[in-house]
Amino acid sequence: MLDQVRHRIRMRHYSIRTERTYVHWVKRFVVFHGSTRHPREMGGQEVTAFLSALATDRNVAASTQNQALSALLFLYKVLAVELPWLDEVRRAKKPVRLPTVLTQAEVRVLLAHIEGMHGLMARLMYGTGMRLMECVRLRVKDLELERREVIVRMGKGGRDRITVLPESLVIPLEAHLALVKEWWLRDRADGIEGVELPNAYGRKNPGIGKTWGWQWVFPSHDLSIDPRTQLRRRHHTYEQSLQRAVSRAAAHARIAKPVSTHTLRHSFATHLMEAGYDIRTVQELLGHKDVSTTMIYTHVLNRGGRGVVSPLDR
Repeated sequence: MLDQVRHRIRMRHYSIRTERTYVHWVKRFVVFHGSTRHPREMGGQEVTAFLSALATDRNVAASTQNQALSALLFLYKVLAVELPWLDEVRRAKKPVRLPTVLTQAEVRVLLAHIEGMHGLMARLMYGTGMRLMECVRLRVKDLELERREVIVRMGKGGRDRITVLPESLVIPLEAHLALVKEWWLRDRADGIEGVELPNAYGRKNPGIGKTWGWQWVFPSHDLSIDPRTQLRRRHHTYEQSLQRAVSRAAAHARIAKPVSTHTLRHSFATHLMEAGYDIRTVQELLGHKDVSTTMIYTHVLNRGGRGVVSPLDR
């Protein structure tokens, strides 16, 4: 059954992260019901009980419960079993939260405590507004150094976009790419397989994964085994290593706010709006499908027609 799920996920070109997540939730669903029945023998009642238990017993976030629901709906599509309308599911409450935003002074202190490749990645995320995986999966061909642009491929929702490349990062990126090119030439000399390519592009263009343009901007120091093809190749750097570096830097900088890699994206958007850029421009740079998503940064700013001067300050 799990092999069927994996096969269907790969047919739809979902990411390896989605594959692992869906398989995880299918396993938890089966274990929740005692590991004695096949999901084909269960239905809406069992799915409702599992999802409700996540909300009431495990107290999971609404996004986690929705993720589990998506995985189970996908499972039953694979099994060709129709589920009834799940109107009895106890939904986890989804709170409305404002993003954590650093001041420009806090950003300077934070970035000063991150060195090496992670420091360059953190500066690029703050300077471009890229998400974590968009930065990690960046390829050489998508860096337009002369035009000061970054092309973000297959962002959230499978959409491409163009964002700004900071002038101050051009020289550091050129130096970094020179080092990466040495790794690439060494891999070619050692006969290492080319990098992973999206969907079936590698079959249509054999060998293109070995070309310079398709290499990762931030490759891993070590070679690893591709979990799908079992080929030994150089993957991009591990995203959690950057997350840990940012967390350590926030602790060393003594920033009291909860800081993550995504905080850099929130700060990018807020600081652009503080500088007077219109919300439509910020929406395009962030890659938001709907401007209502970008509107959250107007609440952080507390400016314009909604700006309020405290009576204490009067």
